[in-house]
Amino acid sequence: MIDFINKHEVDKWQITNDAVMGGCSNGNISISEEQGIFTGNISLKNNGGFSAVYRTVNSLNIGLEHVTIDIQGDGETYQVRLIVNVSGYRMAYKHSFNSIAGQRQKIRFTLADFQASFRGRNIMTAAVLKSEDIDQVGFLVTKKVTGPFLLSIFSLKFGRS
Repeated sequence: MIDFINKHEVDKWQITNDAVMGGCSNGNISISEEQGIFTGNISLKNNGGFSAVYRTVNSLNIGLEHVTIDIQGDGETYQVRLIVNVSGYRMAYKHSFNSIAGQRQKIRFTLADFQASFRGRNIMTAAVLKSEDIDQVGFLVTKKVTGPFLLSIFSLKFGRS
């Protein structure tokens, strides 16, 4: 389980913004009152439009079937992303969710329902996601309009049904 009870948890997370492709969006992760705060501003300048936050995870047990996130959002659509290494390439398995502004939510996703993606393109022939292959976990926001975003992350945990 990942949570923000330990104030040093935030040091394990890293931001990736659209600047890697010439964009101007910015994101940040901080900690406040035992929650991670993923916040920033999306810019469409230079074909931008996303910000992401990731964390490396230790090897997960074989056969875990779902991931549960405990979040509070701003009404935007986000993705929970689970990263695997395939032949030296970083591939994301993603699942979108709609946050409800100001409302804390616990949302459970089945790993088999995640869609494989590489550099923004869905990979229809990818293998079904297995818990033991996951190297990183994260969240991404992408939208077609400029403006601020804010996602509070309380915890993320894997389990069996």
